[in-house]
Formats: sequence, structure tokens, C-alpha cells
Amino acid sequence: MPSDTRQPAIHATDLVRDIAARAVTATGLAGIALIHLLDSIGKYSETRYLFWLYVALMVASLVTAAAVLFTRARIAFLAAAGLAASAAIGYILSRSTGLPNATGDIGNWTEPLGLASLFVEGTVVAVASSAYALVPAVRRPTVARGHRELVLADVA
Repeated sequence: MPSDTRQPAIHATDLVRDIAARAVTATGLAGIALIHLLDSIGKYSETRYLFWLYVALMVASLVTAAAVLFTRARIAFLAAAGLAASAAIGYILSRSTGLPNATGDIGNWTEPLGLASLFVEGTVVAVASSAYALVPAVRRPTVARGHRELVLADVA
């Protein structure tokens, strides 16, 4: 009797949890991009390298949001959490020690865009990290080289 290699059925609660985690993470990443777009206007003339870091963050946020929405790869959640955490660390450094050629924001912890950014970044880190931990690895059937038997491989 041949063995059944199909995946077990996905429960409705697991599907809803997955959809919600992907929606919240992608929306949060879009929020991070928007907040940094709004803050980037003055950065071009103030501190040029920060402007380009903002642009890189905005692009990376949108690309990662697309990966979270349109792929089944768990690694997209890990990338989202890491990206949001790096932005939060940048905010904390800019307010505490300052950044090279950018010390004007030291002590400015209550800037509204900064607080909104920390809130969104914290939410993305929490949701994406939880989703990464809870979403099981997708198992795809693959044929091992030199073997005729079917092997199931984990995809991160």
C-alpha cells in the first residue's frame, strides 16, 4: 500500500491566524515605510547618509511586505522582524548617543513621528516573531539525488 505524502488539512483557526499575521506584518511594514518617507523630507539637506538609509529602509520594508504576503516562506517573517528591530535600534541610538554627523535629536524622545515609528516597529517585531515561531515549516516533496524514493524537505 503506497504511503500518503499529502500535507495534513489546515484548520480554519490556523488559516485565520496566518492571514492575520501576514496582514498585520505587511501593513506594519508599509507603515514603517510611510513614517520614514514623511521624515525623510528634511533629512536630504540635513544628513544625506540618513536620507539614503531611510530610502533603503523604505524599499526593504515594501519588498519584505510583498514577501510576507505573496510567499509561504517563514523567513519573510524573520526578515520583517529584523528590519523593524533595526529601525527601532536606529531611533534609540539617534536619541541616546546620536549618530555620526547627526546629534541634533539626542534627548528628543517625544517626537510624534518617532513615537509612531517605535509603536509600529514594536508591533511588527512582536507579530512577525510570533508568526515565525508558530507557523510550521512548509514541507515540499523533493526527490533526493541518486535515490528513487520520495524525501520530504523542510523549507525555512
